[in-house]
Amino acid sequence: MASAAFEDIVDTFEFLDDWEDRYRHVIDLGRAMPVLDEALRVPATKVKGCASQVWLVPSIAGTGPDAVFRFQGESDAMIVRGLIAILHALYDGLRVADVLRVDAGGELARLGLTDHLSAQRSNGLRAMIERIRTLAQAAAG
Repeated sequence: MASAAFEDIVDTFEFLDDWEDRYRHVIDLGRAMPVLDEALRVPATKVKGCASQVWLVPSIAGTGPDAVFRFQGESDAMIVRGLIAILHALYDGLRVADVLRVDAGGELARLGLTDHLSAQRSNGLRAMIERIRTLAQAAAG
């Protein structure tokens, strides 16, 4: 069910043996993301449960379960920006019904991230996933 963009990340991770290289790749993914407009960095878009500051801004096209889920994200921490980029590859452009079907834990386990993130970062990643699921659930009706 993973997107081509997410599969590309999986392939790159398989190619990179060293975790330092993988971390650099995650940071590069974050650097490549468009910057979130300062006006969208407000309490309503801030993700609670992250040690870093994180904002996720949904953009839902359509209504009901077939609506298309898109989002932008931002963080003040480079590694977290990279994690947002990975979640963007995983979820952006899916129907909201499909967002709810994604096994984020299983997909992210393919990257081995869960074993190599600090407890704080893992909690923040879970908080971002939960926020995405909540937004999709609300859009699905």
